[in-house]
This record gives sequence, C-alpha cells and structure tokens, in this order.
Amino acid sequence: MCSKDHGEMCNLAELTPDSMRNTIVRKQKLSPVLTLFEIRAPLIANSAKPGQFVIVWTGEHGERLPLTISDWDVANGTITLIFQEVGRGTIELGRLNEGDDILSLAGPLGKPTDIENFGTAVAIGGGVGTAIARPVAYALKQAGNELITIVGAREKSLIILEDELRGFSDDLIITTDDGSYGRKGLVTEPLKELLESRKIDFVVAIGPLPMMRAVSDTTRPYGVKTIVSLDAIMIDGTGMCGGCRVTVGGKTKFTCVDGPDFDAHQVDWDELRARKAFYFDEERKDREAATAGGDN
Repeated sequence: MCSKDHGEMCNLAELTPDSMRNTIVRKQKLSPVLTLFEIRAPLIANSAKPGQFVIVWTGEHGERLPLTISDWDVANGTITLIFQEVGRGTIELGRLNEGDDILSLAGPLGKPTDIENFGTAVAIGGGVGTAIARPVAYALKQAGNELITIVGAREKSLIILEDELRGFSDDLIITTDDGSYGRKGLVTEPLKELLESRKIDFVVAIGPLPMMRAVSDTTRPYGVKTIVSLDAIMIDGTGMCGGCRVTVGGKTKFTCVDGPDFDAHQVDWDELRARKAFYFDEERKDREAATAGGDN
C-alpha cells in the first residue's frame, strides 16, 4: 500500500506522451456522493508521500481542485483520488469516466506528514477525510506505532475504506451521527474515552473543519500532540496566490507550501472558518448551476 512496496519503480526513460496523458484508468462510486478515480500519473506516483496533494484542472473553464492523494501504485504508475461531489468543480470532475483524460495534474504538492514511532497513535478520518487519513494511518503503522483508527460519517453509506483500514489497524472504531452503523455519536466520544483510559502519544485528524476543531479541543487538555490536515481555499498550490493563508501559532502560514499538516492546538480556527465561508454564496450558485447542468 501507499509506497514503493507496490513494486519496482516504473522506468521513467520509457515514458511516452501517451503514457503522460493523466488518463482515468478506473472509476468507482463509493457512495452517491463519493467517487474514486485511479489516474495514470507515473511521475507523481514515483514521488508521492503520505499527506501530499495534487491540483486537478479538468478544462480551460474549470476550477483548480486541490485533492489529497489517497493511494499510489509505483509499479503501475497510478495515483488514487477520492473526492466528494459537493461543489461545481467536483461535480463536473465526477462526470468524467474511465478513459477520459484530465487536462492538468500537478503534484505531489505540500509537505509530507511527519511519520515516526510515537508509541500509540490515533488516526481519525471524517467523511471523505478518511481517504486522506488512510496513507497517513498506514505509514504510522509501518513505523511501528500501535494504531487505533477512528472513522466517522453522517450515516452508513458515507463510511469508506473500512476493510483496508481494518486490515492494518490494531483497532478500528466506526461512528455515525445517526447510528446507522457502528456506534452512534461523534468521533470525539471514543477519542475521549481512549484519552481517559490509556496513554495516547499522537493524534492525527482529517475531515470537516468542525470535526478537526472538536478533536483539537478534545486532546488539548491532555497535552497530546495533535496534527490536522487543513483544506483552506487554494488556487495555485505553490504559495503564489496567498489564498490559502492561515494563522498558526500567531504567524501567517500558507497551507499549500507550509502544510497542509499543522499543529491543531496552534491553528486559529475562527479565522479559518471565516475565510472558508468567504465565497459561500458564489459556491452555492455554482453548485446549483452544475447540478442543473447549466454553465453559469
């Protein structure tokens, strides 16, 4: 999984223009709103590390979408992206099919997650954030950590990658808001039980902003190192536009080049929430237009 253990590195000298077309080789609907693409991208597959992302651009008038790499296969030269169709850009991306090409795929971008043997690590994925948490969780286990994985979603159909996560986790806890699968409640509830009952050395949380903030608030009193992967508004992915700036520890950081991982206890969550809501009305109109099949 998620490493060069997939096989021998592909021979870059044998790459041809045809093999560099960013072709979708597999499409899978994981739920009504969650889609998996396996994409031919040998250069990215050869360099990808846990926590990094790509910028996807589907066409001249399309959005530039930052999507975290969920998996990669070095031998086959492919990367896997899992995304939720919630905005115009992701809805239009989801309309592509196997055999279609993605116009531009830039990456891997961002700093890889710092992986070491902390002791007992808890990896938390919320919704589509589970796809981002998977390579990080696997790397933590490979580094020798005892790994406890917590997966949460609104309801059962949004739980993804359960079998894979169970395969390498020492313990897997699933929660749903409505109780339709696993235990009813939020991911912070079993997390707090763990913090109160045993020594936890490291926590990584990836998912919706309210979930990550709640995890940060939960671990703070226990002094446990907690990392979150932020999804600030991003355009170019190289630190040039400044759209993804966040305040961490009282200093301005750029999510795309300084992150996306940051110390959860140092993030200015109020500022981040306000910035993410800045284009809410425009995003809503675009989403409605895309759902209706319109162009505006």
